[in-house]
Amino acid sequence: MILLISPEQTSTTEIQTLHKLFEAGLEHFHFRKPEATLEAHCAYLDQVDPQYYQYIMTHNFHHELTSEFPIKGIHLEERKWRAQGDALATYVQFFTDKEFAVSSSYHEPEDLAAQSVDFAYHLLSPVFAAISKSDMKGRGFDVRHIPKFIAGMGGINAQTTPEAIKLGFQGVGALGGVWSAPDPVKAFTEMQTAFAKSSLRDSRPEGE
Repeated sequence: MILLISPEQTSTTEIQTLHKLFEAGLEHFHFRKPEATLEAHCAYLDQVDPQYYQYIMTHNFHHELTSEFPIKGIHLEERKWRAQGDALATYVQFFTDKEFAVSSSYHEPEDLAAQSVDFAYHLLSPVFAAISKSDMKGRGFDVRHIPKFIAGMGGINAQTTPEAIKLGFQGVGALGGVWSAPDPVKAFTEMQTAFAKSSLRDSRPEGE
């Protein structure tokens, strides 16, 4: 599983590039525009080919988009799921009952391991030093002991993907590793290749 988070600010070429990424095999796109209005979110999605809505997860800001567009589901960043308190399970079930996927973010593996609510998958960051945030240091989380589907975020690109797989991550998530590359589509396809090779190697019995 490779997921891609959108840049916070939308460039004039972003939608065109996004379509090329979908064509290249992107199936998990996290639509995160924290400063954008609901109207701006809708205008963005109106420019996306509807065949790709099934691959889009919207973040905290406008979960009501699920009533307007047949997207994949919603993502709860850490402050959002913490704010729900005892109502978290009910909030998640509201969406899962409508067949939307719900994922969540964490910054401490202990919090992720202790989470009692069932999510489709979990993001844990920062695994490595972030590419899009120069002040974010990597922590090299090893999650092989946590029996949950976890995608590693922070400093992920084709070069660091194999190491993330070794640390037990079943998925990887990128932002700067793709969008900041000279050719985002090439950066993504290189990640695909690295992920496929590393996952195959990691699944082999020892000694092979």
